[in-house]
Amino acid sequence: MKISILRSSRGTRRTPAAVTLGAALALTLTACGDDGSGTAGDEGAEGSGTGKIVFWDNNGGVRTDVWKEIIAEFEKANPDIEVDYVGIAATEYQSKVDTSIQGGGLPDVGGVGAAMAAGFAAQDALEPLQDRLAGSPLDGKLNESMLESLKSAGGSDSDLYSIPTSANNGVLYYRTDLFEAEGLEEPTTWERFYEAAEKLTDAKNNAFGYTIRGGAGSIAQALDAIYGQSGITSFWDEAGEKTTLNDPENVEALEKYAALYKKTTPSADLNNDFTKMVAQWDSGTIGMLNHNLGSYQDHVNAVGTDKFRGIPQPTGPGGKRVQVSNPVDGLGIYKSSKNKEAAWKFIEFASSPEQNSKFNESAGQVPANNEAAKDDWITKAEPTKLAAEALNDGSTTIVQLPYYLPDWNTLSKTDNEPNFQKVLLGDMSAKDFLDTMAGQLNEAQAEWNERKQ
Repeated sequence: MKISILRSSRGTRRTPAAVTLGAALALTLTACGDDGSGTAGDEGAEGSGTGKIVFWDNNGGVRTDVWKEIIAEFEKANPDIEVDYVGIAATEYQSKVDTSIQGGGLPDVGGVGAAMAAGFAAQDALEPLQDRLAGSPLDGKLNESMLESLKSAGGSDSDLYSIPTSANNGVLYYRTDLFEAEGLEEPTTWERFYEAAEKLTDAKNNAFGYTIRGGAGSIAQALDAIYGQSGITSFWDEAGEKTTLNDPENVEALEKYAALYKKTTPSADLNNDFTKMVAQWDSGTIGMLNHNLGSYQDHVNAVGTDKFRGIPQPTGPGGKRVQVSNPVDGLGIYKSSKNKEAAWKFIEFASSPEQNSKFNESAGQVPANNEAAKDDWITKAEPTKLAAEALNDGSTTIVQLPYYLPDWNTLSKTDNEPNFQKVLLGDMSAKDFLDTMAGQLNEAQAEWNERKQ
């Protein structure tokens, strides 16, 4: 095993929107050829199933230690395969892959999460994996909702470009000590959520019921609250042409959610990304926080396990829980690989119950392998246990976000995060905000549908 960590200091990165499907087709036509450079359009080869493969970790530094353990065990079980590990910081991974797609040097296997699958697949950089999975011992052993999320994210009706490893599910964290002091019920429903947000607020004493995400990453959290309250279960209409985003029930839900700002939340929330939001909740007297499993250990370190709980998102009327597609991570094979057989062996090994459990215990996330999701460590990490149950017991409906649209990242971040702040400030109505974003999405969807024909 060879190990290296790459951390770029560049502050910019290309998003999938930076490479349109038309450009991707051009890359496919001009970058073909078996020159060993690993560019888009290079079909690669199955290889001998032995020798060296290169693995790019999409969260280098954070997950390096656990991947080193998994790789060491893989090489012990497969002495004729050597894994060259390259850890790349999460903030730089997509930029690194996009650059390599055009210039060469792609690895054999690497992290491919839902948010990046469409951009890489559109550039013809990923190997379809559905046939390999169908002939593998993994078939039928992986979480169906995670598989569906990655399949949908890849933008294909039939192709699967990544094998899921984990889900970083959305969680509602709440301070049990503050709830008990006010005699409040657990916020398992949206009605109880709003009641608690109001009753736990004492602005004069810097106490608030909730902290809302107004800075970077605000749109995904807002969409979770919108669809969770409305109970709408699809992002598109039946024809797959118009988004449900600006449905009147979603507009009403956003109006109610945005009205929390400065009424039951700190004013600093307007610019808070997840780091500032989590730190604020950990250090203050705020009742509730929406984030994901990734911040669980931060809360344990800050307040201890006896003063908070992390539960699945609230349910709506009738006990139905609806949430937008949770961040699913996975492993993909790059099409230019000259040793796809060995790369697939590595994915199979890493996705096995023992290794998938090991990875997710370290990451604090929900295992994709159904057997791994039953392991004892999950019962000790309550938010992970509850999240796994919610994903597996049929109580939760997932609204699949259109990660496959090349413009999704731009639409959901650059174009509309500033507008969401205007909604919080009262400078833009919830209806205008959702109508604007819906119009952009409908246009992007029409272009996508046209190109698929």
